[in-house]
Amino acid sequence: MTQARSVSLIGAPTDVGAGARGASMGPEALRVAGLAEALRGHGVDVLDRGNLSGPSNPWLPPVDGYRHLGEVAAWNQAVHDAVHQELQGGRMPILLGGDHCLGLGSISAVARHCRETGKKLRVLWLDAHADFNTSALTPSGNIHGMPVACLCGFGPQELISIGGQVPAISPKWVRQIGIRSVDAGEKRFVHEQELEVFDMRYIDEMGMRHTMELALATLDANTHLHVSFDVDFLDPDVAPGVGTTVPGGPTYREAQLCMEMIADTGRLASLDVMELNPALDVRNKTALIAVDLIESLFGKSTLMRK
Repeated sequence: MTQARSVSLIGAPTDVGAGARGASMGPEALRVAGLAEALRGHGVDVLDRGNLSGPSNPWLPPVDGYRHLGEVAAWNQAVHDAVHQELQGGRMPILLGGDHCLGLGSISAVARHCRETGKKLRVLWLDAHADFNTSALTPSGNIHGMPVACLCGFGPQELISIGGQVPAISPKWVRQIGIRSVDAGEKRFVHEQELEVFDMRYIDEMGMRHTMELALATLDANTHLHVSFDVDFLDPDVAPGVGTTVPGGPTYREAQLCMEMIADTGRLASLDVMELNPALDVRNKTALIAVDLIESLFGKSTLMRK
């Protein structure tokens, strides 16, 4: 069971970093799918803080390699401040996205909190994509493909300095799981920075259990575990409601095991749920699956375990 039994839901309804519209409706879809009620059913104290506000999506082409840089910076600053405030108050923030550029604001706040409290940080990045692009590497300029690189100090000043320290994190603190779509230049950059990536071939060969054992190794009582869950981590057959589907992702069962093993550590202390796009979903199926998996992070196990 996780220690954090007081949770704050924070909606960030924007798709300003994405290449498709619709992720801005993600927070409401998760609420409609019963996220708060599901968590309360597991004895969690849930406060829904409502939605953050920020600039609307101007839907413009990239400027100097970045799309909507000013808007992305504003949203991430708002996310950073809200997440940091919850952590300071001893509550566990669950950020409801929104596109995955917002992982930058969320994780920079978590890293700041860890510096202030003397904790180590481990980030699990559950995603089909490495999100380790830079303006030089990405043709689209969509910033939802860049948050991990920005957190590691590679990006524009407006984004890399949000948490008050550059870089906000070390690549050594990150474990990426489920990766199966990486641009060629990005791939080289990931290797150069020695990011630890458990891609789908690794999961196919070694299994999800072994993958998660390695990803969660060396966690201790002084480790803050942050999970950044991009819904496109899941196979599109399971979760069609995302703007960037990539076939060949984890099955429902593999994803359940992943979440249950995270729950077993008792270290989960903050969470992002990103890139849910109801405009592309089928009867809110993806939101319901996401809620189901989040429940597993809070101790809903498949079998009755002691």
